[in-house]
Amino acid sequence: MGTGIVKDPQKTMVRFVFGFMIALGLSLTVFLWMNNKESKDEIKSSSAMIQQRIENVGKLIVTEGYFSEVFTFKNSKRFYLDMFSSEKKALVVANAKATVEYDLRQMTFELDEANKTLTVTNIPEPVINIYPDIEYYDVKQEYLNKFEAKDYNKVKESVMIRFRAMIDKSSLKENANERLQSELFDLFFFTKSMGWTLIIQNKVIEDRDQLNELNR
Repeated sequence: MGTGIVKDPQKTMVRFVFGFMIALGLSLTVFLWMNNKESKDEIKSSSAMIQQRIENVGKLIVTEGYFSEVFTFKNSKRFYLDMFSSEKKALVVANAKATVEYDLRQMTFELDEANKTLTVTNIPEPVINIYPDIEYYDVKQEYLNKFEAKDYNKVKESVMIRFRAMIDKSSLKENANERLQSELFDLFFFTKSMGWTLIIQNKVIEDRDQLNELNR
């Protein structure tokens, strides 16, 4: 009559528990490694998407306005101990297209993947351009005092000064700034949706009101 091998239940249980713990440890290690890899891939993916978004924002924003001015140019010259004078004058009609430009292609930024922050380090200043169209009417001049190139230059300088003052009093620059804020808000909304933080002028942007205070 043969005899069977009797297994020790306690040792069998120890082996089972030991094997289970090893398998659990390996599974946990693989899970953590995969999770960490997925997290890094996700950050890199969001970083690439934010950079693409910045490139889309990086464009030339142009806000236009139109202005006009009418004035009379006069000049008088005196001769022979002020005994004689010679005059010239003209009605000047000036129209101009003015633009306020933000070249966001010049905007610089820093991406911090570890802290998930986008820092805008520089927003270009607005550039004001004036394109005048000057016409002269009712021109009157005398032989000893005719219109010369320096007169036209003087009129143009005067026109540019007048138009700049008109632009400062108008809403053109404010409208341009609002368009800038709109572009920055789109960037803020996008970064926030990706779980990132937007920093502009050393300030953490948390709402649109903070954007509206920039460059004011």
